[in-house]
Amino acid sequence: MDNKAMYKLSYGLFVLTSAFEGKDNGCIINTGIQVTSEPNRISIAVNKSNFTQEMVRKSGRFNLSVLSEAAGFDIFRHFGFQSGRDVDKFAGYQDCRRGANGLYIITAGTNACISATVEQTVDLGSHMLFIAAVDDMEVLSDDPSATYTYYQSHIKPKPGRQASSGKTAWRCTVCGYIYEGEELPADFICPLCKHPASDFEKIII
Repeated sequence: MDNKAMYKLSYGLFVLTSAFEGKDNGCIINTGIQVTSEPNRISIAVNKSNFTQEMVRKSGRFNLSVLSEAAGFDIFRHFGFQSGRDVDKFAGYQDCRRGANGLYIITAGTNACISATVEQTVDLGSHMLFIAAVDDMEVLSDDPSATYTYYQSHIKPKPGRQASSGKTAWRCTVCGYIYEGEELPADFICPLCKHPASDFEKIII
C-alpha cells in the first residue's frame, strides 16, 4: 500500500482560532469543509495535541480564517511551529481583529472567515471532529485559497545551499518541518501539518 496516495487529496489551509477562560489561541489546520447548506454547517478536524482543540471543545466556538495564496511562510511558522501552551500567539500580533463573536480573525494572507458554534463532537482517535453551525461569514479578499500543493510549491522555503554542520535531523516529507536530533521519537507529531513520525526522513544539516 502506498501511503503517499493520501497526499493527492485536495487540502485547504486555515488558521483556526478560539478562546477559553480569557485566553486566545490559534493553530494551522488543513481540514475544513462545508457539510450542509440548509442549515449551513461546516466541519473541522483538529489534532488532539493542539491547544486550540481543547479550547474549541471546551468553549464550543471557533473562527476559521481561510489562508490564501497571498499568505507568507511567517503565518505558518507563527501559528504552526509553536504551541499556545508555551506562548501567547496574539501578543503583539497585528494582522488580526475581533469578529462579532469576540474571537480573533486573521486579516493578512486570508480571503475569508467563518464563525461557527459546535453542535456535535466526534472522537476520531488522533483527532477530534467538530460539526458546527455557521453563525457569520465574511469575504476578506479575492486572492485564491491556498492548497497544500500551492504551499509546497510557492510558500514553503526551499532548502538553501549552505555548509553542512554534520548534524542529524529529521525532515517532514509533507510540509518540510525539521526536527533536530539523532533520534526522532516514535510518537512525534509534526507541529505544522500534524503528520506522524512515519512521514519524516533522516537528513544531515
